[in-house]
Amino acid sequence: MIKESDKRKRKKWEFPDTYVIVFAVLLMAAAATYFVPAGAFDREETDGVTTVISGTFENVESSPAEFMDVFMAVQTGMVESAGLIFLVLFAGGMFEIINKSGAIHKGIYSAIDTMKGKEFLLIATIIILFALGGAVGALANSVIPFVAIGVLLVKALKLDALVAVAITFNAAFVGFSAGFLNPYTVGIAHTISELPLFSGMVFRLIAFVLLVGVTIWYTWRYCKKILNDPSRSLIGIENAANNEMTFDEKFTGRHKLILIWTGAALIFFIFAVVKFQWTTDHMAAFFVIIGLIAGIIAGMNYNTIAITFLEGCKNLVYGALIIGLARAVLVIMENGQILDTLVNTLSHPLSALPPVATAIGMFIMNSLFNFFVPSGSGQAAIMMPIQAPLADMIGITRQVSVLAFQFGDGFSNALYPTSGPLMASLAVAGVSWAKWAKWFFPLFLIWTGIAFLLLAVAVLINLGPF
Repeated sequence: MIKESDKRKRKKWEFPDTYVIVFAVLLMAAAATYFVPAGAFDREETDGVTTVISGTFENVESSPAEFMDVFMAVQTGMVESAGLIFLVLFAGGMFEIINKSGAIHKGIYSAIDTMKGKEFLLIATIIILFALGGAVGALANSVIPFVAIGVLLVKALKLDALVAVAITFNAAFVGFSAGFLNPYTVGIAHTISELPLFSGMVFRLIAFVLLVGVTIWYTWRYCKKILNDPSRSLIGIENAANNEMTFDEKFTGRHKLILIWTGAALIFFIFAVVKFQWTTDHMAAFFVIIGLIAGIIAGMNYNTIAITFLEGCKNLVYGALIIGLARAVLVIMENGQILDTLVNTLSHPLSALPPVATAIGMFIMNSLFNFFVPSGSGQAAIMMPIQAPLADMIGITRQVSVLAFQFGDGFSNALYPTSGPLMASLAVAGVSWAKWAKWFFPLFLIWTGIAFLLLAVAVLINLGPF
């Protein structure tokens, strides 16, 4: 008989954190410098964009990474990614000020209050609002607290908690996937790919309309089934003690002015990108301006503005620093001169495929990779330095490769159990992942079909920088 004192407690296995996975990739990249042949392409610069010259690959002298090189690469990656890191941090600071002002919460409450009795318009409006928030980067991980608001709403409408996740988290991430003004994915991918910031916006707006449109249709279709027959709910309906939602605080003029100012400022930024060729550095600085003025409009004093801004930065430190760690992988591969070897190796099978199939292959590759690195900014930092020259080699535009990345990264965030925001949102709503996957997977396939179509069109029209 085994004594109690001799029993060993077995720790439950946990899926490795994103930082652990990326560091493991860093170690594998360092190991690869010892057995992958070093090589390099010739490059040329045209209009400020450096491109790979096809057919110029040749082997060069190997330069394997040493022990200290691995850890020095982390510091170098952070320094080289400083602009992107501060872009993410300052975006977090700005959105935290707007969030603390109550403008977003009260705006949603006001929309709910105004549309009582108009269930379809209410569901559609909330999905559009959250999708817009995701598209401009305002809502990603920060969508989690809003799921609780969604739960209150669906109780009042006699719907189930699964709908709460659908109209908040899922809506935010379909907008995030289209990302026509998303600094965390498209902004970073464009910077790495040396494309004009947020170029191709018209095409992404079309993608946004299509993806959000089918999401509204699919969600409302499920809502109608429950309203007509509550037994058709996948998880059951919890009857609310009080089906009338109350609104203790009004949507004031200050709240309206903050949202108007933020929207106008973002529209001006789009204009400035086109007219004045603003970059991610300008965007980071502009986020500080937007947050500062929003805080003043909200009536915050200078200390509150500063502290709130820093709290927002702190909330995104995790997502910001992963960019630098991911960049370290590329530092090792570039210094070891194996990055071009990888691009050359991938180009041979992909160049044999039709261009449309190649773009779809990039989408699938990013979707699979996102299971292990569920971070849009981190994935952009790892994948785009590979995909941009690969696009040059196989004859598709870099804009198409960015599109394949953002769809591949974005869609799967709402499916994979390794997605932290998804699992946290499901926990808030009390919905199991299995039930969510059963409801969401058909929509995921629809999104994927739309992505295939859009990528095909993008290849056929040779979607370029603008």
